[in-house]
Amino acid sequence: MAELRWNPFIQDWVMIASHRQDRPQMPKDWCPFCPGSGKVPEHYDVYEYDNDFPALSTDPPQPDPVDGGLFKTRPSYGKCEVILYSPEHNRTLPELSLEHVHKLVDLWCERFEKLKENENFKYIFIFENRGEAVGVTMPHPHGQIYAYPFIPKKLELELKAQIEHREESGHCLLCDWLDQETEAGLRIVYENESFLIYLPFYSEYPYGIQIAAKRHFGTLLDMTDKERQDLADAVLTASGTLDALFDMKFPYMMCMHNAPVNSESWEDLHFHIEFFPPMRSANKIKYNASSETGAWAHCNTTAPEAVAKDLRKACQKFRQARGW
Repeated sequence: MAELRWNPFIQDWVMIASHRQDRPQMPKDWCPFCPGSGKVPEHYDVYEYDNDFPALSTDPPQPDPVDGGLFKTRPSYGKCEVILYSPEHNRTLPELSLEHVHKLVDLWCERFEKLKENENFKYIFIFENRGEAVGVTMPHPHGQIYAYPFIPKKLELELKAQIEHREESGHCLLCDWLDQETEAGLRIVYENESFLIYLPFYSEYPYGIQIAAKRHFGTLLDMTDKERQDLADAVLTASGTLDALFDMKFPYMMCMHNAPVNSESWEDLHFHIEFFPPMRSANKIKYNASSETGAWAHCNTTAPEAVAKDLRKACQKFRQARGW
């Protein structure tokens, strides 16, 4: 079964993909993403691989005959891609060179541009799940791209807030926010010429850092060559900072927020990346329990200003270890 089902209570689509339940746990002595597997080229730096167990596809089956009345379904149209970061099975993102991550940024841009050509796609979501704590079944370093035929609810709410702020003030909400975060200075972790890494004032997670573009633009495709280079530096530094916190491979969800595509009315989103690391210490997981899951009412048990100090130290530690 693979279809979309409408939830009228929050006005959002849910992907039903029961075939993904059968995803295999990879054997320890074989990986489809490693050269020699027969699944990928013998030589590559970064590589796009169509997901073997996609939740969305360009040739979806017809929904099961269970709809009617308030029960609404539609085909699970879309695209799911895997982005391989490296041919080396155990080399994670923070361990790659800056030049290599620049190639990854270029591949993100290439795939975004290609997927955008399909007018049925309305949102292109680039992300990475890292670590067993977030359910990763494939340890080989990789991220993913989902091209949705709709704008997911969280992104829709974020866009609505930014549009309302612009209508009321004439300014971009995130531009104004970054000005205030920079002025306060308490939660800034790192910055280069083009991007700012910070722990937001409202952070839901103890270590939920974000990367935001200093210049207002909507998508990866709007970046200059310099900004691509600086994004590689920022992504590498952000992931490395988390690893340096407790000298461990820190699990996280990295979620890239681009402006929607093929939707003229949604042009106000300011490009940024959000990290959701599910740890509140080196050995304790921050679970999303009833309040967070059932009510979307989040509780952070740490003060962002205090945690930002630890993140700045970890950032300096990581960059010094790389000789930067």
